[in-house]
Amino acid sequence: MELRFELNGKPVTAEIEAGELLFDVLRRLGCYSVKCGCETTNCGLCTVWVDGKPMLSCSVPAARMENHAVTTMEGLQEEAARFGAFLAKEGAEQCGFCSPGFIMNVLAMEKELCRDGRIPEKEEIREYLAGNLCRCTGYVGQMRAVEKYLRESRG
Repeated sequence: MELRFELNGKPVTAEIEAGELLFDVLRRLGCYSVKCGCETTNCGLCTVWVDGKPMLSCSVPAARMENHAVTTMEGLQEEAARFGAFLAKEGAEQCGFCSPGFIMNVLAMEKELCRDGRIPEKEEIREYLAGNLCRCTGYVGQMRAVEKYLRESRG
């Protein structure tokens, strides 16, 4: 089956199998920032944006992406590097395996919750990022990084 969609701002055509998941198609297309950590939709490592909204690529049939726009971290290099620097400065990247999914969700949260210069409260941030699992950091450094990043971004 042929699938046509936009990937990181460029039109793509991919041959897919019936029932194939978006995660597998993206990996095959070279989007290695998209990772699988749980196979149960509980870790957030496979987060991508579909039409600008965060979605778990391990739970979406690829065929549903026909004529939609999918963005991975490969399509957000500048923004990801900017926030990634905050993670590194706070010692919150550790092994880095969960970082791409976490970064995708932080950038989505910034887009959604930080309109008009507003900075979300700690509880709002925690709630928005609740589906991101990290086995290394304990989340304290990640929260510091998010808060500092949002304060600087919203200035």
